[in-house]
Amino acid sequence: MGFDVVVVGAAGVDTLVYLPVGEPDWTRDSTMVHTVDTVGQAGAFSARGVARLGWRTGFIGAFGDDWAAAMVRSAFAVDGVTIAAEVLDPAGTARSVNLMTADGRRRAFYDGRGHDQVAAPDPGSAFTGTRLVVFHLSDWCRRLLPAARAAGCVIAVDLQDLDRVDDPYRRDFIAAADVVFFSGAHIVDPASCARDLLARGPSVAVAGLGAAGAMVAWRASDGEFAQPIAVPAPELDLPIIDSNGAGDALAVGTLHELVLLAPPAGSYTPEHMAAAMTSAVLSGQCAARWTCMRSGGDQLLTRADLKLLRTSIG
Repeated sequence: MGFDVVVVGAAGVDTLVYLPVGEPDWTRDSTMVHTVDTVGQAGAFSARGVARLGWRTGFIGAFGDDWAAAMVRSAFAVDGVTIAAEVLDPAGTARSVNLMTADGRRRAFYDGRGHDQVAAPDPGSAFTGTRLVVFHLSDWCRRLLPAARAAGCVIAVDLQDLDRVDDPYRRDFIAAADVVFFSGAHIVDPASCARDLLARGPSVAVAGLGAAGAMVAWRASDGEFAQPIAVPAPELDLPIIDSNGAGDALAVGTLHELVLLAPPAGSYTPEHMAAAMTSAVLSGQCAARWTCMRSGGDQLLTRADLKLLRTSIG
């Protein structure tokens, strides 16, 4: 089976701990909370998000032989994600405990199990004929970058909470990418950061800026850098309950329009580039806001949902 998109990265189970309003009493053991176990991690959110938008989606990852892997497989089956290649992690399937505040913010405590020690899965023919490969940052993922590049796929990488462009851990990912996404949470000047990323190889850089919206920058066909464009957050009447997966949804929604719905050559005329970039990032922000209005990773945005949201904001 051929794929439109292959996602390479972590999938596991998140335990979401919804804290009461106000500062918890850290001197007591019996704080009453609400907890939810859900399939999460960047790779799972991305794969399920792309599949919900109607694309043939493959996933390459590492799993333990445990209940958490079974939970991921079940969720993938519901959303139509095919596991194209996998490797056994003897340490188990990745887990995370995320403390959630009443306004939807999180503090994540991630356990990647053996992600920095396991071998990379053999992708086989998973990249053949695939238009887009989305990479996440588990250490083994970097070893599949050359295969995706050799297959002629568009490579997108989510750099997540980047704090400096010259981070040696992310260097391979940046150099191999066509499109990069990063959080501006720890970046003083996202526009300057985006230009520095483009100078290292990618053609497009998108920064998620939380409530301030997003920003996109790109390298034109002549090699010159276009002026970064701020894309304000859309005014959507949706509650903010849970920010888990919002950054992944920003990438999924943007790539859906910018790469997967793009002309066959994946290119735009220069005069239409700014409008195309802005529209794609706006779709990404709609996907992110949709993700924030629910607890856990189920019932992510569909193509029909996205059309309704885009229509509502004009």
